[in-house]
Amino acid sequence: MTAPLTPRPVTLNTEALRFEMPIEEGALAFCTYRQDAGGAYHLLHAEVPPAFEGRGIGGALAKGVFELARAQGLKLVPRCSFMVAWAARHPEYGDVLAPR
Repeated sequence: MTAPLTPRPVTLNTEALRFEMPIEEGALAFCTYRQDAGGAYHLLHAEVPPAFEGRGIGGALAKGVFELARAQGLKLVPRCSFMVAWAARHPEYGDVLAPR
């Protein structure tokens, strides 16, 4: 069994339209987004490199995205199934979700 990796800070890459979290060996986990007219970030697709799956990277990425959004006053709209499920399991981040 492979050991979990230490989460690294998530950053917002506005040029690539994604939230990014570096992993070891130059690998990157990310979540793409589109921003709507009201400024909310719609989380479209989260991706973890296959070599790092099953090590808690996806959850660390999601938590980092929601923590960054909270710290910067951003509102999120989860659209990809992973982010929708993560948000449902973590109601403590409800304040970060954009009103519907």
